[in-house]
Amino acid sequence: MLIHTTDQVGRQLVLPDYPKRIISLVPSQTEYLFDLGLAESIVGITRFCIHPQNLAANTEKIGGTKQLYIEKIAALQPDLIIANKEENNREDIEQLQTFCPVWVSDVNSFEDALRMMQELGRITNRTQIVQEMIDNIEQRFAEWNKVLFPKKSCAYFIWRKPYMVAANDTFIHQMLLMFGLRNLFEHQSRYPEVTAEQIADLAPDYIFLSSEPYAFGEKHIEEFQAMVPQAKVMVIDGEMFSWYGSRLRFVPDYFAEIRNSL
Repeated sequence: MLIHTTDQVGRQLVLPDYPKRIISLVPSQTEYLFDLGLAESIVGITRFCIHPQNLAANTEKIGGTKQLYIEKIAALQPDLIIANKEENNREDIEQLQTFCPVWVSDVNSFEDALRMMQELGRITNRTQIVQEMIDNIEQRFAEWNKVLFPKKSCAYFIWRKPYMVAANDTFIHQMLLMFGLRNLFEHQSRYPEVTAEQIADLAPDYIFLSSEPYAFGEKHIEEFQAMVPQAKVMVIDGEMFSWYGSRLRFVPDYFAEIRNSL
């Protein structure tokens, strides 16, 4: 039985059957695949794939998202590799394609995330459970949208030294919009570098310090509070803003927690 699919960068793939040996190179998509009940089919993941902990801990590690062990991946004899345009290197993906089909996601919006979930569910023979999960996610977000946060301005930091923020053309930006906030860097693209002076001039109502990829912690709040004394500075769970997949089920409740604390 041939399975035809088109990934999110427009590449057409043909699988001879539902995959039985899957390697995932993306933490959020790894969590999603486990949540689909595919643990027995997942033969390799990156060292950053940490959820769900009990399953991820016992699965073979094949390097980091940008430092893959190509020979080790080949030795695992996968019949499907799942990658991401942003998180993985193009050169690695091209090399992997020489011996295995590679399905590449490109998720920059809520709709992109749902499409990724739906297609990966279809080609892994999990259509019903995926549809139930998507219906649940859409319902939770619809209920949240009835009580949107007032359109206060915000800056979402992902890095320090240099300071970097999430701007337009990112999944994080889409989550901020769904949260009802105004991203002060919506007119820039991707993850621009910014200075303390720029932040002070823009004077955001809220400054979010993400727990990933830079591990911001409570010790950094004072540093940013000094830039914008009137802002509310908060360390937030970066996974809730940037992990697309089954994690989306819990995002509206997390939004509510943040709103209540603000």
